[in-house]
Amino acid sequence: MTTSSIIFKFVVFLVISSSFSTVLSEHSTLQANQTFRPKEELLKLKKIKGYLKKINKRPVKTIKASIFFQILCFFSRLSKLSPDGDLIDCVLYHLQPAFDHPQLKGMKPLEPPKRPKANDSMNEMEENLQLWTVSGESCPEGTVPIRRTTEKDVLRSNSLRRFGRKIRRGVRHDTSSNDHEHAVAFVNGEQYYGAKASINVWTPRVTDQYEFSLSQLWVISGTFGNDLNTIEAGWQVSPELYGDNYPRFFTYWTTDAYQATGCYNLLCSGFVQINNRIAMGAAISPRSSVNGRQFDIGIMIWKDPKHGHWWLEFGSGLLVGYWPDFLFSHLRGHASMVQFGGEVVNSRSMGYHTSTQMGSGHFADEGFGKASYFRNLQVVDWDNNLIPLSNLHLLADHPNCYDIRAGKNNVWGNYFYYGGPGRNSRCP
Repeated sequence: MTTSSIIFKFVVFLVISSSFSTVLSEHSTLQANQTFRPKEELLKLKKIKGYLKKINKRPVKTIKASIFFQILCFFSRLSKLSPDGDLIDCVLYHLQPAFDHPQLKGMKPLEPPKRPKANDSMNEMEENLQLWTVSGESCPEGTVPIRRTTEKDVLRSNSLRRFGRKIRRGVRHDTSSNDHEHAVAFVNGEQYYGAKASINVWTPRVTDQYEFSLSQLWVISGTFGNDLNTIEAGWQVSPELYGDNYPRFFTYWTTDAYQATGCYNLLCSGFVQINNRIAMGAAISPRSSVNGRQFDIGIMIWKDPKHGHWWLEFGSGLLVGYWPDFLFSHLRGHASMVQFGGEVVNSRSMGYHTSTQMGSGHFADEGFGKASYFRNLQVVDWDNNLIPLSNLHLLADHPNCYDIRAGKNNVWGNYFYYGGPGRNSRCP
């Protein structure tokens, strides 16, 4: 027997033993908790199980790591990296959570929308994948991949009501602030029917479980009171929501300023997914590195001129799905603002400003290869044309912690660098 084969078998043994030990440990913990939990905790657990039964639909197939992938994961742990550990359920299209909505029950798949017309051809950079596809498996036609929500996911949240939601305001429009901090570029004053950008992907450090760091675009309408409508998409690192520090593709929507409507990804009925290759909430790979290779994701949101629904495109032309127009009030017509940029939560849990990073964790003036960027910023006009931005505004509400700097050239069109380290000598 060769040395390499012995090492291979040993690693397989360690991986399987580790998995088996984890299962036994979780089972023992669950039994202990069930024995000693007070009535309130048992009631909470019952509500969580009811929610999970509703949100996790019966799959025709579940994708998890193969032995080969587990071995790769084992070596990743040795190098202080960890796999995302997700289970991806392949759910029949008509059984996805969206169709729990009474206005969607029985609705047949829509014809693909007319894509906005581009006036020029923007350069493409490195293409990103999602970690769950590394195993080589995929969901069959007629199904959609959905990241399975677990009891642990929900228990990390402060409450079942909070799970999967942005409880506080997540749009930056003036200089007042609570615990959400932004570095953004935005346009307003016109009627907008969509937006597009390529977003540099990094793995910012998030130092508190109840904080997050995200980079996204917002399509916005309504006042900034209780009637605010938003559609959002991009990437985020959220230990509370996902249980790790991977950057993950995400979406969000609300019609009442994040109070009672809307959610992340597919955690409530609303967004209708049609793609069998993209899982919302799944980890993005590869990611950019300082002075190394740079990776970005393309995001486009636009209003279908024929049916009025808001569609989402990911990467190089992958149509993900749509938000039905009846979900919204103001966005049934058009958007009044489009916003691009970064957002972090600063909980000040230690009594001073968080060290949670935005973007790459580097300030905007450090430029390409260090600072994170958005490029090829465009909006969709009334005639379904992608057009460059005019009258772009910049806003960093805590510029000593996170800042932003914009530019324009023939290759990237409208672009900006943004981000920062959070706490530093100028940001106590």
